[in-house]
Order: sequence, then structure tokens, then C-alpha cells
Amino acid sequence: MSRAVPDTHGEILAAAARRFAVAGYGGTSLQDIAREVGCSKATVLYHFANKEALLAELMAPAITVLQDLDDQLTGLTGTAAQKAAAAGFVDLAVRFRREIALLRGEFPVLLCQPAFAHIQQISERLRDAFAGHSDRPGARITALVLLAGISEACAEFVDIPDDELRPALLALVLRALEPVDAPLPQPPTTEDKEL
Repeated sequence: MSRAVPDTHGEILAAAARRFAVAGYGGTSLQDIAREVGCSKATVLYHFANKEALLAELMAPAITVLQDLDDQLTGLTGTAAQKAAAAGFVDLAVRFRREIALLRGEFPVLLCQPAFAHIQQISERLRDAFAGHSDRPGARITALVLLAGISEACAEFVDIPDDELRPALLALVLRALEPVDAPLPQPPTTEDKEL
């Protein structure tokens, strides 16, 4: 009878995800991960060049989906950009909410790492799409608040099933988006003030 070969690579990834969730990325060392797996730090380093490589592999599926969303948004403007960005980002955030929860509060530090350098640019384009590529302060502020709120809600409510969380988030986002295709409200005229 043959014995199953342990998946050390996968075990290291799973242990890293658990440790990052408990202690954060910055508060987790390779030695912590090795201890949890029951192997040496050298074994972790055999599978991953460093902690950044571990994080990059953990986040790779989410980053691929984010890049695909960025490609889908190219060329869209106005309300079409807003709706596509909202649906795409809500789907991404719900699907990868455990990964978002792992990195909660550490995004600014992580975006400075070479493996994630391009994510900052994609994030800015996504924010612009949420704003309908409008320069209106209200649209830009709403876009940023919605992106942060979607991420935070997905990280916080990991116990809510996807099929309940996604429609609730999407409905909220679509209600909150400032319609950029509508004309700007005009200031009251002298005649309006007299009425």
C-alpha cells in the first residue's frame, strides 16, 4: 500500500494564509510559517524564494482576475464604465474575500513591493471607471468610498454566503454611484430665487 506524498508546497501556502490572517503579513516570519507546517525554514525557502514570493503566489489568482477586469474596462466611459466596474469588482471581492481579509490594513505597504507594483495603476484605473472617468469631485469620492467599502465588507462578512453577499453589495453600489452621464445640476437663476 503506497503512502500519499505530502504536498509541502500547498501546505506552506495554506500555513502562510493562516498566519497572515492571524498576525498580518508584516507580523509573520518565514520561521512562523515553517513552524506551523512542521518543517524547517530552509524547506520553506526551497519552495519560495522569500515571503514576498509566498504572498505573490497566494494572491496570483485574484491579481489575474483584477487584470482581466482592467482589460474589460478599457474603452468604457460614463455609466457603462461604472456598471461594468461595479459588477466586476463586486464579483472579484466576493470571490477572493478571504485573500482580502488576509491583507486587511496592509494594502499600502504591500503595494510598494515589486510583485504588486502594477496593482496600484490598475487600482487607479478601476477607481476612475467607478467614477465614470469623471473629474467631478463627488464621483471621484464616491468611487473611492465604494471600492474601500466593498473590500471591507467582503473581508468582514466571510460568513455570509456568496449568493447573498454579491447581490446586496451590487445593489448598494449601483444605488450609490453618481450618474455621470446626467447633466450637472445648474445653479439657481435669479428667476428661480424669486419663485
